[in-house]
Amino acid sequence: MLTSHRTTSQGSPMALLDAADPAAPTTPADRSRGGGHVLVVGAPGPRLERLTRTLRATGHEVSHAPPGEVDRRMGQAHPDAIVALDDRGAPGADGDSGLDVIREVRTVPAGRALPLLMVTAGPEPAGAADLLRHGADDCVPEASDPDELSARIEAKLRRVPVPVENLPRDPRTGLYSHAHFLDELDRELRRPEAARNGGVLAVVGVAEMAALEARLGPRIRREVAERLAGVAERLGSFCDRLGWDDDGQLLMLLPGVDGETARRGLEKFAATVAGTRFIVADENVRLTPAIGWLPLAGCADGGRAAGQARDAVQEALRHRDLRPVRYAPWMRGTPHRHRRPSFSALVRPALSALSPVLALLLGVAVPFVLYLQTYALGWDLGSAMYWVVVAGLVLSALLIVLECLFSLDAAARPETPGAPYPPASAVIAAYLPNEAATIVETVESFLRLDYPGELEILLAYNTPHPLPVEDTLREIAARDPRLVLLPVAGSTSKAQNINAAVTRVRGEFVGIFDADHHPARDAFRDAWHWLSHGHDVVQGHCVIRNGESSRIAELVAVEFEAIYAVSHPGRTRLYGFGVFGGSNGFWRTDLLARIRMHGSMLTEDIDSTLRALGEGARFAVDRTLISRELAPTTLKALWNQRSRWAQGWLQVSLRHLWRSLRSPAFTARQKLGLCVLLGWREVQPWLTLQILPILLYSAWKAGGLHRLDWAVPVCVLAVLFTMAAGPVQALFAWRLAVPELRSRGRWFWSYLLVSTFFYSHFKNMVARQAHLKEALGDRQWRVTPRAAGAKAVARR
Repeated sequence: MLTSHRTTSQGSPMALLDAADPAAPTTPADRSRGGGHVLVVGAPGPRLERLTRTLRATGHEVSHAPPGEVDRRMGQAHPDAIVALDDRGAPGADGDSGLDVIREVRTVPAGRALPLLMVTAGPEPAGAADLLRHGADDCVPEASDPDELSARIEAKLRRVPVPVENLPRDPRTGLYSHAHFLDELDRELRRPEAARNGGVLAVVGVAEMAALEARLGPRIRREVAERLAGVAERLGSFCDRLGWDDDGQLLMLLPGVDGETARRGLEKFAATVAGTRFIVADENVRLTPAIGWLPLAGCADGGRAAGQARDAVQEALRHRDLRPVRYAPWMRGTPHRHRRPSFSALVRPALSALSPVLALLLGVAVPFVLYLQTYALGWDLGSAMYWVVVAGLVLSALLIVLECLFSLDAAARPETPGAPYPPASAVIAAYLPNEAATIVETVESFLRLDYPGELEILLAYNTPHPLPVEDTLREIAARDPRLVLLPVAGSTSKAQNINAAVTRVRGEFVGIFDADHHPARDAFRDAWHWLSHGHDVVQGHCVIRNGESSRIAELVAVEFEAIYAVSHPGRTRLYGFGVFGGSNGFWRTDLLARIRMHGSMLTEDIDSTLRALGEGARFAVDRTLISRELAPTTLKALWNQRSRWAQGWLQVSLRHLWRSLRSPAFTARQKLGLCVLLGWREVQPWLTLQILPILLYSAWKAGGLHRLDWAVPVCVLAVLFTMAAGPVQALFAWRLAVPELRSRGRWFWSYLLVSTFFYSHFKNMVARQAHLKEALGDRQWRVTPRAAGAKAVARR
């Protein structure tokens, strides 16, 4: 729009308001130029009279309303346009009179969509810009030609301006406005439920919205909604109608679909959004969609349904794991003070406490009774199970030996990078009350890393209350800009901390670490050698650095060598896929942004591995890519840690095993490995326990233990082979261990003895109890405590 114009050819500064002779007749040509009813708003006086004469001279029907009377005059005769005088700049005029007139006109319901032209006393652009920002449709200086005023009125009458919120669809984004979207939703809800055939309402928020708005202003809301809508449209016939609200949330109406179909579509939408870099306000940003949804069945009011979907969005924002959250009544914070706890809630703690006894009942007593009953019916099930158990033990030992042999020829790291070193990021996930004693030492170790490219260290942490160590961390961040502190409000898990960090990192790849890890100086350099040659994730070697703190830490130190130096590399070469172990793992940022971590899984690292493998990601394992961490130092801490691991592995097996076996993304060799990794590992602890009921059954059938023949050659060979697997694994662990641990030969001999006669049975017992806890719904996360000043193993 023009805000200043040329003066008339006569050079008069009052051309618009002094152009027509009141006595001059209106010619047919004049009438043909104009038309329509114009309401003139202004205080009585010479300026108003001149403007009225000009409008009538150009063929318009004119009525007059003084300021404050616009609503009443419009009720008497509805005008086609409004022309108002702006007195700013006129002698003795109120400085805000023009703005007051605009507010008055736009407050009147009938005046919101009418063309409003302001006639200004002067040609100053700043004044006209102010009027336009506050709701005027055009500004005409008094020095303009009368024909120009008439032409502008006619143009506005032909293309009537309507506020965006009054349009069914936003002219820029093509989205329904909030009010019109709710109208569409109510129209859908008024249809008979049988005719609706399902239907889902979804609301999509963005976790980064507050930060973006603080940096770029409120206009970012519309742009974000527009980008989200663009993704939904690219996915095809995913949804029927799209809208947006004033918070920048995308509104989705999905009629005629069931809940499961909608959930899968929303998951695909979320992954696509998270894996896309958007240009928003000239910035390259990554967005985290938080989706809340609910079925239309049972909904009676569109506004209430939209509010419930927004409640689900708030729950999704807590986790940032890209999973759509279905609305549940508890999300509204409804108090349940008088609600009695369910019977299962009362019984579950007692059953959980008795889980070791339950494991013996289910694993020993029940099979023993079953063997007796089937024998009474003429079937010798116990004898058959004897050979099944023997075969299972031999198979377990054979798999261990195969992994050891394949670990010797694990793929070597490429010597040179396949591309220049890009920006990289390290994410340290921490729960500060637990990590407060060690986090400063950890951060300082990261600041000593040697990487040729740009490296940022992002500490993503949660804490229930402020801690003194936060002041120390802020001082370090002020000293070294590579350190970025990210407190994650409302977080209750490592997964939430990582999800909050992944959209903030700037690196092309990101290393994920627990808060007790000290990576080697060249860890990021070595990791890029893998990633630049086509791999998507590389898992390094986690080494225990406090092995001398206790016998438990010493045991775990050797066990980690058996896991990271032997099992991981051997399994990767044997089955063709690797595993991310939760720390000292390096991901391509784009992949991690799509996969995220699911906080509902106790082993979110293994869950993310299976989901990434399902997308075709390539995993590498490098035992020379070292990071040193702290081991539990007490048996109780070790029990809690391994219980969580065992239960987490069970969750992953239940969620992913059958799905992976049906997926075309995995080869036959990989599916065999998944059967071993996710299936056999869950069966084996219960299978080994069958030794006891089978022994009892055999003694009962033979008439006593003294009547049993213990020297059956096949059994003796099976026992010897099974027992040999432990020494073989310990030998390979020593052979492939890092130098500072290989020199501790006594630790490996101790591990061999303890593992053979105690630790293997300990881990099987933990796994069985974890199965029972999962069945009882006990999924409590118990944090592994960290101790300051732990005695570290000398590095040689």
